[in-house]
Amino acid sequence: MTGSLLITERQTPDAGARHRRARTAGLLYAVVVVAGTFSLGYMPGRILGGDDIPAILARIQAQEVLFRWAIVAALACYTAFLVLPLALYRLLAPAGRDAAILMIAFAAASVPLACANAQHLYALLHLAGLYLAGGNGAAAQAGQELRAYDDGLLILQVFWGLWLLPFGYLASRASFLPALLGLVLIAAGLGYVADWVGQTAAPTIYAASGLGAWLLAPRTGEILICLWLLLAGARPLPRLRRSCLRRS
Repeated sequence: MTGSLLITERQTPDAGARHRRARTAGLLYAVVVVAGTFSLGYMPGRILGGDDIPAILARIQAQEVLFRWAIVAALACYTAFLVLPLALYRLLAPAGRDAAILMIAFAAASVPLACANAQHLYALLHLAGLYLAGGNGAAAQAGQELRAYDDGLLILQVFWGLWLLPFGYLASRASFLPALLGLVLIAAGLGYVADWVGQTAAPTIYAASGLGAWLLAPRTGEILICLWLLLAGARPLPRLRRSCLRRS
């Protein structure tokens, strides 16, 4: 009896398939994280920061290659994000099929909105050329496009938060993931939604409160679970294996 239990999950065909699914999900998550960090973090920090629209347009023109690659990265991120929940469904559905379906629905709903929002980046690229060529009204129109892009990202936060709630729940129940990671993902999801509420309902008070940094801090959990899936895959946790041996 005890000897049979010493044959670990990773030695069985089902465990091997689950391990491969975990690595696939981790790879897709890595594309989302890397491409998203570049397109939503690095590029805006280099080019789109500040309220000086003419200066922003000048930076777009001066760093056009970086800006264009950020658009490519954004579409790569959204495409991978469309497939990622399907990979996670195959991996985590045994922990709760209804929650896994919700995870797919919330994530998939965000992708067409995100792709449509990326059109504002194309508009900014076009307006930067017009502005430097002396086009009348290009700066004013660029300001509208930039505000629309930022508003679109704010709306997307709702879905980026909602998909993490069932995902975190499933991760906390999976035998091969640390429950703490799942709780961090749930906190990140709640933080995204709370940040959206604060910026929408009371933007002045919310900005002065400084709560945004605290609410969004748990989103680093997405990087952690990405690394876990890539490096550890779906290997059973040592504490679970020990408890099984004790019960035998």
